[in-house]
Amino acid sequence: MTSPDLDVEQMREAAGQATAMLRVLANEDRLLLLCQLTQGEACVSELEELLGIRQPTLSQQLGILRTDEIVTTRREGKKIFYQVSDSRVASLLATLFGLYCPVPTRTPRSARSAS
Repeated sequence: MTSPDLDVEQMREAAGQATAMLRVLANEDRLLLLCQLTQGEACVSELEELLGIRQPTLSQQLGILRTDEIVTTRREGKKIFYQVSDSRVASLLATLFGLYCPVPTRTPRSARSAS
């Protein structure tokens, strides 16, 4: 039984967009880059230092993110700064962060001093 409110063709188009996005995020280097860029814009040298991704790989992955219009660039002198441009990606990354990168809980002082 189908719901009269669902437009299958619209859902199919949305599913295609979602799978394309998930393919982009399915690369560890790109996912790390995007997670870092959700913290603010950064240039290649900063990203290389922060993430430990070598420059050729970094440039290749940033190129893919630019082509897919997930990041935008801003030039300042010789440096090019990257930032996340798609709010859907930022929302998706926030969800992934909450699921896979939970903030460690702190032990209360009273429990530390008792041990």
